[in-house]
Amino acid sequence: MTFSNTKLKPEESIDYNIKLAWHAISRMYNAEGNKHGISASIGFILLNIDNEEGTPATKIAPQFGLEARSITRTLKNMEDDGLIYRKQGETDKRFVRIFLTEKGKEKKEIARRVVKKFNVLMYENIEAEKLNVFFEVIKKVNQLIDEKNK
Repeated sequence: MTFSNTKLKPEESIDYNIKLAWHAISRMYNAEGNKHGISASIGFILLNIDNEEGTPATKIAPQFGLEARSITRTLKNMEDDGLIYRKQGETDKRFVRIFLTEKGKEKKEIARRVVKKFNVLMYENIEAEKLNVFFEVIKKVNQLIDEKNK
């Protein structure tokens, strides 16, 4: 298939297919997470907080391609739910690290198992060569987007 000025059907659009796949994955993660009282987005945040050292609050949002203010409410809710706590820097009070509580570590382990289960399913059902091509293509898509946005 070559791209031209002809009108694309949605199923021929790259972004449509990426979004469709992501929504399917997200629905699956949310269904699993709901059984344990967490959403997919909370699971992803938990997975990105270091168990021992915590994670700077300013580093969490960029990992998802978001502005810090975009996840402020989610972090507050996570704190209220007893999943995380904040600790200010000793020398610079503006510097805040996010740490997992024991409950947060338990939920993180659940999220890790769900993500691992998904990946095992994919690796067991898609040939290695096709997965290699997928990773090459998605890396190139991200590279092209980054270059376009500079």
